[in-house]
Amino acid sequence: MILCDRTITRLIEEGKLVVEPFEPKNVQCSSLDLRLGGEIAVYEANDEVIDVKLEIKGIKREKVEDFFIIKPKEFVLATTLEYLKLPEDVTAFVEGRSSLGRLGLFIENAGWVDAGFEGQITLELYNANSRPIKLYKGMRICQLVFAKLDEKPKKVYGGKYKGQRGVTPSRIFMDEELK
Repeated sequence: MILCDRTITRLIEEGKLVVEPFEPKNVQCSSLDLRLGGEIAVYEANDEVIDVKLEIKGIKREKVEDFFIIKPKEFVLATTLEYLKLPEDVTAFVEGRSSLGRLGLFIENAGWVDAGFEGQITLELYNANSRPIKLYKGMRICQLVFAKLDEKPKKVYGGKYKGQRGVTPSRIFMDEELK
């Protein structure tokens, strides 16, 4: 079941769903808009192969004071302004805003936030346009659609991204099957 604005607001007011900082006007009828945070990261251009068994090297982090420009065909990691704590019986889908998609900006985070997750959301941004796009710190960048689980899971999220703050590059090298 997708949660509506009243349920989202009630869960936040009861402290069951934590959104910090919370902006009540960002609660939509069936989602919550999240804003662009103050850090981005880009992969430095070189010919080095990314080996999924090794920690990623060659990532340049930048603080965003007011805005940044994402070039055509550029891939950037960004973060949400909001830090979240999901209840153990609520999951969320991350969706890009249609208004930004219409500019050619693809917004992802693998699309899913597991029940029990806490942290800032790292977003993968890709400019599919032939023109640069200027993005502003604090602007609404994506939305979360919350869904109630049919029952409390046996195992809530406790993975390698729990508690992340700021841009968090891939930690796939920590996957058990790659060791």
